[in-house]
Amino acid sequence: MIDFKVSSLPVSLFSICTEAGISIIENKDVNELRQGESGVSVKQGDNWYIIIEDTEILQRQRFTIAHELAHILLGHEMRSGYYTRRENMVKSDDETEADMFAARLLAPACVLWGINAQTAEQIASVCNISREAAKIRAERMETLRKRGKFLTSPLERQVYQQFESYIKNNRL
Repeated sequence: MIDFKVSSLPVSLFSICTEAGISIIENKDVNELRQGESGVSVKQGDNWYIIIEDTEILQRQRFTIAHELAHILLGHEMRSGYYTRRENMVKSDDETEADMFAARLLAPACVLWGINAQTAEQIASVCNISREAAKIRAERMETLRKRGKFLTSPLERQVYQQFESYIKNNRL
């Protein structure tokens, strides 16, 4: 978020990918995904591509893009030439890390706290993520609220400051 100067919700994944030189391709254009795959990251030469299942709902596609973006930006080791995201797959450490990255990118805790987004419905609406992902994020936010763990790290304070105008104008 800091590197790509993200300062409002919902996060524009297309802007991040464009700035990072990563192309997003709908599977209908390349027919690359296997049954049950939501997306893959593919590297050809020096170019990165994220292929998404365009028949899924937009919110699911957004999470898949953020998840695949995590694999690329975090430098996860590629298997069989690409990363893949499948429904109900057993999660490796890389998959868990990519899911955490996606959730934190799409629904940053300090920003949700700043605008007072507490319910899954509010989070889903503000972040343009699925109700399922928003429910998980809302549960995590409740844990953080109970612990009073907001703005404790310098990076989190920097993200909050970057979103300061957005937070001021979008309190719930």
